[in-house]
Amino acid sequence: MAELSLDGSNPDVSLLRDINGLARDAPRWLDRVMEAVGEYGLILLMVLIAGWCWWRVARRSGAEAPTAVAGVIWSGLAAAVALVLNIPLRNFVDRPRPFLEHKGIHVLVEGKTDFSFVSDHATLTMAVAMGVFMVSRTWGLAAVAVALAEGFCRVYMGVHYPTDVLGGFALGTAVALLLAPAALALLTPLTKAVADSRLGVLVQAAPGRPEARRGEPYPEPTAVDKDLAA
Repeated sequence: MAELSLDGSNPDVSLLRDINGLARDAPRWLDRVMEAVGEYGLILLMVLIAGWCWWRVARRSGAEAPTAVAGVIWSGLAAAVALVLNIPLRNFVDRPRPFLEHKGIHVLVEGKTDFSFVSDHATLTMAVAMGVFMVSRTWGLAAVAVALAEGFCRVYMGVHYPTDVLGGFALGTAVALLLAPAALALLTPLTKAVADSRLGVLVQAAPGRPEARRGEPYPEPTAVDKDLAA
Protein backbone atom coordinates (compact mmCIF):
# COMPACT_ATOMS: atom_id res chain seq x y z
CA MET A 1 0.00 0.00 0.00
CA ALA A 2 2.77 2.44 0.87
CA GLU A 3 4.50 1.69 -2.41
CA LEU A 4 1.37 2.48 -4.37
CA SER A 5 1.04 5.82 -2.59
CA LEU A 6 4.45 6.84 -3.92
CA ASP A 7 3.35 6.47 -7.54
CA GLY A 8 2.39 9.89 -8.85
CA SER A 9 0.23 8.28 -11.55
CA ASN A 10 -1.87 6.54 -8.91
CA PRO A 11 -5.48 7.87 -9.19
CA ASP A 12 -5.67 7.76 -5.40
CA VAL A 13 -2.89 10.34 -5.20
CA SER A 14 -4.31 12.35 -8.11
CA LEU A 15 -7.71 12.62 -6.43
CA LEU A 16 -6.01 13.54 -3.17
CA ARG A 17 -4.20 16.40 -4.89
CA ASP A 18 -7.37 17.58 -6.64
CA ILE A 19 -9.40 17.73 -3.43
CA ASN A 20 -6.59 19.00 -1.25
CA GLY A 21 -5.82 21.62 -3.88
CA LEU A 22 -9.15 23.23 -2.99
CA ALA A 23 -7.76 23.88 0.49
CA ARG A 24 -4.61 25.45 -0.92
CA ASP A 25 -6.66 27.86 -3.06
CA ALA A 26 -9.27 28.63 -0.41
CA PRO A 27 -9.12 31.67 1.91
CA ARG A 28 -7.57 31.03 5.31
CA TRP A 29 -10.86 31.46 7.17
CA LEU A 30 -12.49 28.71 5.10
CA ASP A 31 -9.63 26.34 5.86
CA ARG A 32 -10.08 27.03 9.56
CA VAL A 33 -13.78 26.29 9.26
CA MET A 34 -13.11 23.05 7.39
CA GLU A 35 -10.53 22.07 10.00
CA ALA A 36 -13.02 22.53 12.84
CA VAL A 37 -15.83 20.82 10.95
CA GLY A 38 -13.69 17.89 9.77
CA GLU A 39 -11.96 17.28 13.08
CA TYR A 40 -14.84 17.72 15.54
CA GLY A 41 -17.93 19.38 14.06
CA LEU A 42 -19.33 16.56 11.94
CA ILE A 43 -18.76 13.99 14.69
CA LEU A 44 -20.74 16.22 17.06
CA LEU A 45 -23.47 16.56 14.45
CA MET A 46 -23.57 12.76 14.10
CA VAL A 47 -24.01 12.43 17.87
CA LEU A 48 -26.89 14.93 17.73
CA ILE A 49 -28.56 13.02 14.90
CA ALA A 50 -28.29 9.74 16.80
CA GLY A 51 -29.60 11.44 19.96
CA TRP A 52 -32.54 12.95 18.11
CA CYS A 53 -33.29 9.60 16.48
CA TRP A 54 -33.29 7.99 19.95
CA TRP A 55 -35.74 10.61 21.20
CA ARG A 56 -38.07 10.04 18.23
CA VAL A 57 -38.06 6.25 18.22
CA ALA A 58 -38.60 6.10 21.97
CA ARG A 59 -42.01 7.62 21.26
CA ARG A 60 -43.10 4.75 19.06
CA SER A 61 -45.90 2.57 20.39
CA GLY A 62 -45.83 -0.87 21.94
CA ALA A 63 -42.82 -3.16 21.82
CA GLU A 64 -41.41 -1.36 18.78
CA ALA A 65 -39.90 1.45 20.87
CA PRO A 66 -37.45 -0.60 23.00
CA THR A 67 -36.36 -2.53 19.91
CA ALA A 68 -35.71 0.68 17.97
CA VAL A 69 -33.82 2.23 20.88
CA ALA A 70 -31.64 -0.89 21.00
CA GLY A 71 -30.79 -0.20 17.36
CA VAL A 72 -29.72 3.36 18.12
CA ILE A 73 -27.58 2.18 21.02
CA TRP A 74 -25.97 -0.34 18.69
CA SER A 75 -25.02 2.47 16.27
CA GLY A 76 -22.75 3.93 18.93
CA LEU A 77 -21.38 0.58 20.03
CA ALA A 78 -20.73 -0.37 16.40
CA ALA A 79 -18.57 2.72 16.02
CA ALA A 80 -16.58 1.74 19.11
CA VAL A 81 -16.10 -1.84 17.88
CA ALA A 82 -15.03 -0.64 14.42
CA LEU A 83 -12.47 1.75 15.92
CA VAL A 84 -10.99 -1.05 18.01
CA LEU A 85 -10.76 -3.30 14.96
CA ASN A 86 -9.03 -0.50 13.07
CA ILE A 87 -6.06 -0.53 15.47
CA PRO A 88 -4.53 -3.82 14.25
CA LEU A 89 -5.64 -3.05 10.68
CA ARG A 90 -3.68 0.20 10.66
CA ASN A 91 -0.60 -1.47 12.03
CA PHE A 92 -0.86 -4.28 9.49
CA VAL A 93 -1.22 -1.99 6.44
CA ASP A 94 1.43 0.39 7.78
CA ARG A 95 0.56 3.26 5.43
CA PRO A 96 2.11 6.67 6.22
CA ARG A 97 0.07 9.86 6.12
CA PRO A 98 -0.04 11.41 2.63
CA PHE A 99 1.83 14.55 3.64
CA LEU A 100 4.76 12.39 4.73
CA GLU A 101 5.01 10.75 1.30
CA HIS A 102 4.14 13.58 -1.10
CA LYS A 103 5.36 17.14 -1.36
CA GLY A 104 2.96 20.01 -1.80
CA ILE A 105 0.14 18.62 0.37
CA HIS A 106 -1.62 21.44 2.19
CA VAL A 107 -2.08 20.09 5.73
CA LEU A 108 -4.71 21.75 7.91
CA VAL A 109 -4.07 19.65 11.03
CA GLU A 110 -0.44 19.31 12.05
CA GLY A 111 1.08 16.68 14.32
CA LYS A 112 -0.59 13.51 13.06
CA THR A 113 2.02 10.75 13.16
CA ASP A 114 -0.09 7.58 13.24
CA PHE A 115 -0.81 5.47 10.17
CA SER A 116 -3.26 6.60 7.53
CA PHE A 117 -5.29 3.52 6.48
CA VAL A 118 -8.09 3.43 7.43
CA SER A 119 -9.56 6.75 8.56
CA ASP A 120 -10.92 6.66 12.12
CA HIS A 121 -13.27 9.56 11.39
CA ALA A 122 -14.72 7.86 8.32
CA THR A 123 -15.04 4.56 10.19
CA LEU A 124 -16.81 6.10 13.18
CA THR A 125 -19.27 8.25 11.26
CA MET A 126 -20.28 5.54 8.79
CA ALA A 127 -20.75 2.94 11.52
CA VAL A 128 -23.11 5.28 13.36
CA ALA A 129 -24.86 6.21 10.11
CA MET A 130 -25.53 2.56 9.20
CA GLY A 131 -26.80 1.83 12.70
CA VAL A 132 -29.19 4.78 12.56
CA PHE A 133 -30.27 3.83 9.03
CA MET A 134 -31.43 0.42 10.26
CA VAL A 135 -33.75 2.21 12.69
CA SER A 136 -34.95 5.15 10.60
CA ARG A 137 -34.47 5.63 6.87
CA THR A 138 -35.03 9.39 7.17
CA TRP A 139 -32.44 10.06 9.86
CA GLY A 140 -30.21 7.33 8.50
CA LEU A 141 -29.91 9.09 5.15
CA ALA A 142 -29.08 12.33 6.96
CA ALA A 143 -26.40 10.49 8.93
CA VAL A 144 -24.95 8.94 5.76
CA ALA A 145 -24.71 12.44 4.25
CA VAL A 146 -22.77 13.59 7.31
CA ALA A 147 -20.43 10.59 7.02
CA LEU A 148 -19.76 11.36 3.35
CA ALA A 149 -19.04 14.98 4.23
CA GLU A 150 -16.61 13.79 6.91
CA GLY A 151 -14.78 11.67 4.37
CA PHE A 152 -14.45 14.62 2.01
CA CYS A 153 -13.13 16.82 4.80
CA ARG A 154 -10.41 14.32 5.75
CA VAL A 155 -9.03 14.37 2.22
CA TYR A 156 -9.49 18.14 1.92
CA MET A 157 -7.47 18.58 5.12
CA GLY A 158 -4.58 16.57 3.65
CA VAL A 159 -4.53 13.93 6.39
CA HIS A 160 -5.94 10.96 4.44
CA TYR A 161 -5.96 9.44 0.98
CA PRO A 162 -9.38 8.87 -0.64
CA THR A 163 -8.88 5.11 -0.23
CA ASP A 164 -8.31 5.63 3.51
CA VAL A 165 -11.79 7.13 3.64
CA LEU A 166 -13.35 4.40 1.48
CA GLY A 167 -11.72 1.78 3.69
CA GLY A 168 -13.18 3.48 6.75
CA PHE A 169 -16.63 3.53 5.17
CA ALA A 170 -16.34 -0.17 4.36
CA LEU A 171 -15.15 -1.11 7.86
CA GLY A 172 -17.84 0.94 9.60
CA THR A 173 -20.58 -0.45 7.36
CA ALA A 174 -19.42 -4.06 7.75
CA VAL A 175 -19.29 -3.89 11.53
CA ALA A 176 -22.65 -2.12 11.87
CA LEU A 177 -24.52 -4.48 9.54
CA LEU A 178 -22.83 -7.85 10.05
CA LEU A 179 -22.76 -7.75 13.85
CA ALA A 180 -26.21 -6.17 14.20
CA PRO A 181 -28.21 -9.43 14.61
CA ALA A 182 -26.08 -10.63 17.51
CA ALA A 183 -25.86 -7.18 19.08
CA LEU A 184 -29.61 -6.56 18.90
CA ALA A 185 -30.32 -10.00 20.31
CA LEU A 186 -28.37 -8.92 23.41
CA LEU A 187 -29.47 -5.27 23.59
CA THR A 188 -33.21 -5.62 22.96
CA PRO A 189 -33.95 -7.61 26.16
CA LEU A 190 -32.05 -4.96 28.11
CA THR A 191 -34.02 -2.06 26.63
CA LYS A 192 -37.27 -3.95 27.20
CA ALA A 193 -36.28 -4.44 30.83
CA VAL A 194 -35.55 -0.73 31.15
CA ALA A 195 -38.96 0.03 29.61
CA ASP A 196 -40.60 -1.72 32.56
CA SER A 197 -38.50 0.15 35.11
CA ARG A 198 -38.57 3.68 36.51
CA LEU A 199 -36.26 4.68 33.66
CA GLY A 200 -38.75 3.45 31.11
CA VAL A 201 -39.24 6.93 29.65
CA LEU A 202 -35.76 6.64 28.14
CA VAL A 203 -36.83 3.84 25.83
CA GLN A 204 -40.62 4.01 25.66
CA ALA A 205 -42.75 7.13 25.88
CA ALA A 206 -45.65 8.46 23.84
CA PRO A 207 -46.02 12.27 24.17
CA GLY A 208 -49.36 13.65 23.08
CA ARG A 209 -51.10 10.28 23.69
CA PRO A 210 -52.32 8.71 26.93
CA GLU A 211 -49.58 6.75 28.65
CA ALA A 212 -50.34 3.06 28.80
CA ARG A 213 -50.83 1.49 32.18
CA ARG A 214 -48.62 -1.45 33.02
CA GLY A 215 -49.89 -4.50 31.18
CA GLU A 216 -52.04 -2.48 28.75
CA PRO A 217 -51.07 -1.79 25.12
CA TYR A 218 -50.35 1.71 23.86
CA PRO A 219 -52.93 3.20 21.52
CA GLU A 220 -52.27 2.52 17.87
CA PRO A 221 -50.10 5.28 16.29
CA THR A 222 -51.75 7.71 13.92
CA ALA A 223 -50.44 8.43 10.42
CA VAL A 224 -48.74 11.56 11.76
CA ASP A 225 -47.04 9.57 14.51
CA LYS A 226 -45.72 7.05 12.02
CA ASP A 227 -44.38 9.80 9.79
CA LEU A 228 -42.58 11.55 12.65
CA ALA A 229 -41.08 8.27 13.82
CA ALA A 230 -39.69 7.42 10.39
